[in-house]
Amino acid sequence: MGLFDSIKALLPSQKNPSDGREVVFRKNVDIKKRFEVIRKSVSGTMSTFYMARDRDTDHIIGLKIADSNKTELFEQRFRTLKKPSEGKIAVQIEHAYVVKTYEFGTTSTGESYMVMEFLKGNGMHTMIYDQDSMLEGRRLNLLRQMAEALAAVHEAGFIHRDVCPRNYICSRDCQSAKLFDFGLSLPDKRSYHQPGNRTGTPLYMAPEIIRRKWTDHRVDIFAMGVSFYQLCTFHLPWPSTDNTGLAALTHDTIPPEDIFKYRSKLHPTLAAAIMTCLAVDPAKRHQTVNDFLKAIDGLTSEDAE
Repeated sequence: MGLFDSIKALLPSQKNPSDGREVVFRKNVDIKKRFEVIRKSVSGTMSTFYMARDRDTDHIIGLKIADSNKTELFEQRFRTLKKPSEGKIAVQIEHAYVVKTYEFGTTSTGESYMVMEFLKGNGMHTMIYDQDSMLEGRRLNLLRQMAEALAAVHEAGFIHRDVCPRNYICSRDCQSAKLFDFGLSLPDKRSYHQPGNRTGTPLYMAPEIIRRKWTDHRVDIFAMGVSFYQLCTFHLPWPSTDNTGLAALTHDTIPPEDIFKYRSKLHPTLAAAIMTCLAVDPAKRHQTVNDFLKAIDGLTSEDAE
């Protein structure tokens, strides 16, 4: 019996209205009683992630606790739209390169929580910052996986809205990467595309976000391009030490640095595919993640080095 089966056998479940799957949902969970926190793992845009032991199953899991103040500020702008919670979104996205969500609900103190698989590995942002030698010869495989994970999000009908290296976990052997953190994710529907939602990580924001224009799933493609540029070069397309929203103002006023400036031997096909993601006009980007994957089809790991 696997972790998901163990948890599901213990807890009440409900049908996911989108596809009929059973998902685990609980209210008023006493977090301190239920879980033994081993250590803090990472802090996200809207929450904190812990490595913990589930006392009910004796499994090591990832425990995500939302910051209620930040969540409330974010959720209130979509109150009339009845936006699904992060947990409801996460359980609908099943893919080999997306971190699994086993359970979600509310704590006895009114916070939202999620139980997820715990992965032993490093944040992609840390590996990039450290210019980790483990990435050598593995970049193409990793960015394909990262793209496939994002494609799964879009195919499930959502926009991630916070694609960046910080939201990918890389396995210790650097053979795989998984996407997580759906705290800012939204349904890919016209009502959620309206101008004004300036959320995300500034250095990865598409111009239409910072300029308060209509948005859609192509903001993720832009952010994916920034992430892949950084993965391949250890640099951002628009070098900046500013982490406020002002940093994104350059994304449609100053051309990105030529990727060959930092990695002269990068395969031209991969370079062109990444740079297409960074187009100011969403219509000139890859229109889907699968378009990007098709553009680099046939390349080998050696081509990315």
